[in-house]
Amino acid sequence: MTINTKDMLNSILSSISRIEYVRPGSIPNIDLYMDQVTTFMEEQLSSTKRHEEDKILTKTMINNYAKNNLLPPPVKKKYSKEHVLALIFIYYFKNILSIKDIETLLAPITEKYFDSDGESDMTSIYEEICQLEKSRIDALKKDVARSYHCAMDSFAGVPEEEKDYLQLFSFICSLSFDVYVKKLLIEKLIDGLPEPVHEKKKK
Repeated sequence: MTINTKDMLNSILSSISRIEYVRPGSIPNIDLYMDQVTTFMEEQLSSTKRHEEDKILTKTMINNYAKNNLLPPPVKKKYSKEHVLALIFIYYFKNILSIKDIETLLAPITEKYFDSDGESDMTSIYEEICQLEKSRIDALKKDVARSYHCAMDSFAGVPEEEKDYLQLFSFICSLSFDVYVKKLLIEKLIDGLPEPVHEKKKK
């Protein structure tokens, strides 16, 4: 098996450089019906899909998020800009966190800043987070490249016909370990947060 891992690394680093976020200015300032929300999300986040047929967001997903208290209910079946921002956070969190964890994490944000007239609101919080993430891209690229080079130095004594795949496997394991450790850390931090108010009422 011959794997051009160098081309693969360059492709990965190039993809990281192109990471973008949905800019608040591109979100309509008028309230949207559910079909309009799903269409908007599909247009804005299509580049993050792994497969062309994947769906960014469906009506069923939105209904489940509202049912599980991840998302404030729509007003007269319409969703505001704040709803869309919350859905963007949910979209990224759901790849690594459970619905319960997302609810615990987002509840203080939506309860305090949804439709807020204060200095901080959903839009300002979202912009701050996005700028913070964008500022980390160069460091992230260096970290991925370092993991790659460590993996390429592994299995030095293995026959050439086996080495390519084992080094690729080593690279994937290294990246997976980073995700695993960070997921454990995130879950530990969430476990230290208070339960959402509505959960306490159920008990």
